[in-house]
Amino acid sequence: MDLPQNHETFIRSGTFAPSSFNSEAGTVDVVLSTGAGVQRNGFVERLTVSPEAVTVAPRLPVLDSHRKASIGDILGRAESVRFEGGQMIATLRISNAAALDAIERGDLTGVSIGYAAAKWANGTDPQTGERTRTATAWTLKEVSLVPLPADPEALIRSEQLPTTEIQTPPDPTAIQTRAAIRAVAATAGLDAAWADSQIDSGADLTATRAAAFEEMTRRTPALRTATVDISAEDPAVIATRQADALHARISGGAPSEAARPYMAWGLVEYARDALTRTGVVGVTMMGHEELLQRALATTSDFPNLLTASGNRVLANAYQAAQSPLKQLARQRTAADFRPMSVLKLGEFGSLKKVTEAGEITALSTAEAKEGYSLDTFAGMFALSRKALINDDLGAFARWGEMMGRAAAETETGRFLALLNLNSGAGPTMGDGKALFHADHGNLAASGAVISSGTLSAARLAMRLQKGLDGVTPVNAQPKYLLVDPSQETTAEAYLAELTPTTVADQNPFAGALTLLVEPRLTVGDWYVFADPAVLPVLEYAYLSSAQGPQLASRDGWEVLGREFRVVLDFGCGATEHRGAYRNPGA
Repeated sequence: MDLPQNHETFIRSGTFAPSSFNSEAGTVDVVLSTGAGVQRNGFVERLTVSPEAVTVAPRLPVLDSHRKASIGDILGRAESVRFEGGQMIATLRISNAAALDAIERGDLTGVSIGYAAAKWANGTDPQTGERTRTATAWTLKEVSLVPLPADPEALIRSEQLPTTEIQTPPDPTAIQTRAAIRAVAATAGLDAAWADSQIDSGADLTATRAAAFEEMTRRTPALRTATVDISAEDPAVIATRQADALHARISGGAPSEAARPYMAWGLVEYARDALTRTGVVGVTMMGHEELLQRALATTSDFPNLLTASGNRVLANAYQAAQSPLKQLARQRTAADFRPMSVLKLGEFGSLKKVTEAGEITALSTAEAKEGYSLDTFAGMFALSRKALINDDLGAFARWGEMMGRAAAETETGRFLALLNLNSGAGPTMGDGKALFHADHGNLAASGAVISSGTLSAARLAMRLQKGLDGVTPVNAQPKYLLVDPSQETTAEAYLAELTPTTVADQNPFAGALTLLVEPRLTVGDWYVFADPAVLPVLEYAYLSSAQGPQLASRDGWEVLGREFRVVLDFGCGATEHRGAYRNPGA
């Protein structure tokens, strides 16, 4: 049966050619593979069968149904692997008496191969429209005798035909029907054996659907919901579960149920498992240091596991350290590092009356442009060889958390630098004036503390903002009040919802504004901002291919251990002045 084994090792069925059996020599010629397609998780998997694509392992054991738990599972060895007529052929020398008797009687005809794919090519079957995944470079690792090959193409290949004969290609309609039957089985939660039984009986698609419904009805109520299960042997599934478990150990959180079996593992166990699934031999004899070095230096999943877990720690710390300033800005992405321009269009004002002749007046609008660009920020840290061997996940967590906070601090610093330009008036806009300027109508005439009167003046100034034509009201609605910590209590008092005893005691700003406190702001300054989704004043961007801080790793060279690099592509700028108001404070 064509199932994943040891992460990258798969099995694929073939057939004997009984006419070539030599009982005295204990040898038999077999068809190992014709590259026939096999359904797997929504695509058809194929093998390229040619000398250029296949690497044959120096020693090919013949196993009993892919078992390799003991020496009793070894039935012989494969010899003389060759390619004839689009098929991969081999001679098996069988040393097990029971297997020889079964082959001679004709009871045992199934053959399966174990292989490790090094290169895949994705495509689409032109006849069926199904997705295909073809192993274009792979290593033959073992041959097994199996009682019942699950590969449907193994049943089509004639056992009496010479191995050099090219068979008639299977009917495309039959292939499509078999694929549809397997899809029905998967949707109904039925296994491959059930699908094989439908195919062997010659059932059509209608009969298969009826049989699947009956089978689902027969089950207990708890099993009647059709589900598509992802095999636990899928490399991507294993990697996700292990990363979940390792992150839970690092952060002290709760893992998913599927990840719980890995919770007791240390870094050495993860390294041993990654090497085993990659096919590295002699893993059980390696010491802790050798296991970690080999796992980090090879193409195993172990380095990716560390990087994935580190990214989760980094992301959590990065999100926790976010500045409230980001709530005031609109996010976008950039394709590259060239300056980005934000084109502002003015208003049309009102529609014009159509003339007696039916002429429609063309409307025009003013334009303005603002811009900024991305910069790259980065840092490195190393997880020492000693920390890896000692399974010191605490050190890994601390580094990841510090890098996450550093990335968030970098973004906050860029926003603050923007607001602090021109002695706190903000960056110079496209009209040559600072963001907060008297001519923009968004700067208090004189600094004053927060009060009902000064908040009212800020709201009025934003409501009276005009568009680029200088006439059409923008009607900017205040949403956020931004202050430094020294003004937090005062701001809370004026935004609190109280039950007044008289009309004069009512708080007009109760619940009207959301309070944001930024400890790095200049003491005394306070701002009012509109909703950035409606009238954005500030804007920030990430590189479209790397949104937020990105963690990568490599084997240490200048240090003994693993080196981790964090890169952040980020930029921010001011794109509009009408949605904000500044008061320098008293």
